[in-house]
Amino acid sequence: MSTLPIPARARRARLCLAALAALTLSACALQKPANVSNEARLTPATPSTVDLMRLPPPQRKIVAAVYGFRDETGQYKPSPDSSFSTAVTQGAASMLMKALKDSGWYVPVEREGLQSLLTERRVLRAVGEHPQGGGQQGGGQQGQVPNLLPATIILEGGVIAYDSNTRTGGLGAQFLGIGLSTQYSVDQVTVNLRAVDVLSGAILNSVSTTKTIYSYEIHPSYFRFVNYYDLLEVEGGYTHNEPAQLAVKEAIDAAVMHLTVQGIKDNQWRLKNPGDWNDPLIQRYLDAEKDYTLTVTPRQAAGPAGAAPAQGDGQAATL
Repeated sequence: MSTLPIPARARRARLCLAALAALTLSACALQKPANVSNEARLTPATPSTVDLMRLPPPQRKIVAAVYGFRDETGQYKPSPDSSFSTAVTQGAASMLMKALKDSGWYVPVEREGLQSLLTERRVLRAVGEHPQGGGQQGGGQQGQVPNLLPATIILEGGVIAYDSNTRTGGLGAQFLGIGLSTQYSVDQVTVNLRAVDVLSGAILNSVSTTKTIYSYEIHPSYFRFVNYYDLLEVEGGYTHNEPAQLAVKEAIDAAVMHLTVQGIKDNQWRLKNPGDWNDPLIQRYLDAEKDYTLTVTPRQAAGPAGAAPAQGDGQAATL
């Protein structure tokens, strides 16, 4: 019984493995990439976005700077999804800049990426001082870079709260093997936005908006004995989770809208046509502010135990 030497066997086995690996890799290379099922589209507009675009024009646009709009909640997604991903978007500053631009009332200037902007301006100055070809003609004018546009207000704030499962519930019924159940949960995100005067540092206006995030599940089921021993059982399900990033966008758009209307009311900025003050859109947001004011219950300062309140103390202690 003749056999191949062991080194020859090992060599042949290695050659076979190498050939198999080469065939596998070549098959992967010939595999077509997966197709994209849906094309990209613009982010859907929220109701507050539509209101921003319908605002009457201003007398003069406001130059506004946004240095950041941070996530101050410290909330992370639940453990089944991811324990390292935040519950809300980290790009809220970009959403705020988009809302300011959409309103037509503000001229947002770049401040979040200010270092990159300053670096590029230094490059422009260097190119102007040393033009191509070494010519001196127009070199001084090319080196002059226009000044940056200064802002009159700074918009500060952030996503200040995210509460999960503020409300949950469900309902179900089953009859003769046919059943249907549903569950829902409600989260809540809160945004704060304030306008700061650049010259004085005073806070001109501050507003907080809250948006609820709805999630629900529908679970139908059916089972029936098709004969004495066999049971047919069918189950299905459908879930819908409102996107958290759209909820944050809606809250930011509403905050910009309320801040703008408050500024018009306080004569901090003006409408191009004073008659637009009676516009139904502006009046609707003014009514919302009045409703908010009416819900605030006045409180009285607590006096010493057993002391009777003095005349007029109620008015002095009213907030």
